[in-house]
Amino acid sequence: MTQKLLFLLDTDPMPSVFDTVVGYDGGADHVIGYGGVTSENFGGLVDGTIYTRGPKEKQFTAIFVGGGDMVASEALFKAVKKRFFSNFRVSVMLDSNGSNTTAAAGVALLAKARPLAGKKAVVLAGTGPVGMRAAAMLHIEGAEVAITSRSKQRAEATSKAIDERFGFAPTPIEAPSNQARAAAVKGAQIVFAAGAIGIPLLDEKDWQNDPTIELIADCNAQPPLGIGGIEAIDKAKERHGKIVIGALGLGGLKLKLHRACVGQLFESADQVLDAENIYAQAKNLA
Repeated sequence: MTQKLLFLLDTDPMPSVFDTVVGYDGGADHVIGYGGVTSENFGGLVDGTIYTRGPKEKQFTAIFVGGGDMVASEALFKAVKKRFFSNFRVSVMLDSNGSNTTAAAGVALLAKARPLAGKKAVVLAGTGPVGMRAAAMLHIEGAEVAITSRSKQRAEATSKAIDERFGFAPTPIEAPSNQARAAAVKGAQIVFAAGAIGIPLLDEKDWQNDPTIELIADCNAQPPLGIGGIEAIDKAKERHGKIVIGALGLGGLKLKLHRACVGQLFESADQVLDAENIYAQAKNLA
């Protein structure tokens, strides 16, 4: 029986242990990780995947592109796809820092709780991989999206990058403090926190009595959480009259989705999994 081989091409210096474990849990027989892969040095690795097996066996080789830098990972993903030609291709998935699967799980659960179309959404710490993808998926649902960053320049650059990929530019907001972020979410119905581990982004007092906010999701599972007053295990739980989702509350769907996507890579040799189809799958699984 042909072995299912998943090649993890990571733009970070060390390949992700998380992605390696989920790769095995998703059905790969072997996960081979390479760190420090860029859109300049990737060629030999991809060539090794497309020239080694016959047409009927290529579906058992797949590529997973990861790494903490979304711009670098997108460039690598694009270069990998460009390297393919004719039947010399294998399935490939982009999930930079868990961006697609985490954001898809969070937004899918928000959309399951209430319709998002026409509502204002603010993605706190929206310049990282998860925040960028959450902004895109909220836009897919018809929300009006803004992203915050401690740096105005970074917020603007990220908005431009999202526009180049998805054809819409979220409103960039400079919000270097909890007080500034509290002001940023005024008038919004949806708050999605996508900050780094251990960085509080919004105090409980700044959302609990807000009459406009309806839905909140926080991707940070490690204390202190991104949004005060939410528990990591919350899953569509009502707090202060709002529906809230914590990191562990969305984590179950994220892992289920991640595993399902890895398994899908081995169904044929022409799978290309990125934000849109990963999000569609999340909605089916939610």
